[in-house]
Amino acid sequence: MASVFTKVLKAHQWVYENSGGLVGHRVLFGNPTLLLRTVGRKTGQARTSALTYGEDGADYLVTASNGGSPRPPGWLANVKAKPECEIQIGRRKVAVIARPTYPEDPDYARRFAIVDRINKGRYGAYQKMTERPIPVVVLTPVG
Repeated sequence: MASVFTKVLKAHQWVYENSGGLVGHRVLFGNPTLLLRTVGRKTGQARTSALTYGEDGADYLVTASNGGSPRPPGWLANVKAKPECEIQIGRRKVAVIARPTYPEDPDYARRFAIVDRINKGRYGAYQKMTERPIPVVVLTPVG
């Protein structure tokens, strides 16, 4: 079942990217989705990930859950190595600075609750599946 879900996610991202953002912002489960564009820390190649997001004031929030896997998603290491990246929401592209936050951050619980509510409790379920703390990555628009 996980491989079917992975294929659906990849198809969703393909549609989002190839429609220029006309289609894809609210496809999966009705969740708002952005495209996070990073640079591979080892390869230097452009990478794109479609991620459910929440908003916290002017900031956007994404969760490095990797479906509850014990390993974080690759994009997390990319934003740690180079926090300057770009997001696309619908057709709008925004330069951002990415900052991972963890449970010791005083705003973490509030931010986690925002993204978990938008994702209908799935992030809370993912956290129960893994021992690693799932980071909430704050994407702050530049300028």
